[in-house]
Amino acid sequence: MKLETRDFGEIRVVSVGDSRIDAAVAVEFRDAMREVTSDGPPTVVLDLSNVVFLDSSGLGAVVAAMKQAAPERRLELAGLQPMVEKVFRLTRMDSVFRIHQNTEGVGQGSAHVG
Repeated sequence: MKLETRDFGEIRVVSVGDSRIDAAVAVEFRDAMREVTSDGPPTVVLDLSNVVFLDSSGLGAVVAAMKQAAPERRLELAGLQPMVEKVFRLTRMDSVFRIHQNTEGVGQGSAHVG
C-alpha cells in the first residue's frame, strides 16, 4: 500500500496511491496509516482521490485508522470518488468524518481544506 505524506503546518495530507482499498489490502492499509499518523500535526487529511473502490473491509480499515489516530490526531477525508462517497453515505459514516471535496488550499496558510 503506497501512502504519500505532506505536512502543511497543522495539517498532514496522506494520499493513497492505490485505486482500491478492499479485503486484500485492508490490513496493510491500516498498518501503513498507523505508521504515518503516529506523529506529526494534529489534523490528518486522508486524500482518497485515487481510490475508486472501497469495500466493507476498506471502510473498516479507514475507521480503524481514525481510532488509532485519536485522541491526539483527527482524521478527515478528501477527494472521495462517487462510488467511495456512496459507501460512506450509505453507512452514515459521512456523519462521522469531516469530508472535504479535495485538498486544494492545504498549506496556503488556511487551517481549512478545500
